[in-house]
Amino acid sequence: MGYMISGVQHEADDQGYLVEPDFDDEAVRVIAAAEGIVLTDAHWEVVNYLRDQYREEGATPNFRNMLKGMAEIRPGVDSKYLYDLFPIGPAKQGPKVAGLPQPLGKGGY
Repeated sequence: MGYMISGVQHEADDQGYLVEPDFDDEAVRVIAAAEGIVLTDAHWEVVNYLRDQYREEGATPNFRNMLKGMAEIRPGVDSKYLYDLFPIGPAKQGPKVAGLPQPLGKGGY
């Protein structure tokens, strides 16, 4: 499995996560389309947050830390807000759409 992004085939694991991160915005568009997500500015805000966290920490945050981090950026963000954007799970589907490798947090997500 993989994604064709800007004319280049990118390898993905069996769950659809890129094996190597891709910070090109076209990766977000391609993966979001494959996930059935119509991108809004709110999605991009979360994607950029997750990409920044990945660059700084080498991993994406778990849901609790993601919720706290996003609430600092946009006061009033709650779990419903994030699940409305990424219904499969913000800490799981968010990194996938952001073009990042699969998070390997507690519980295997």
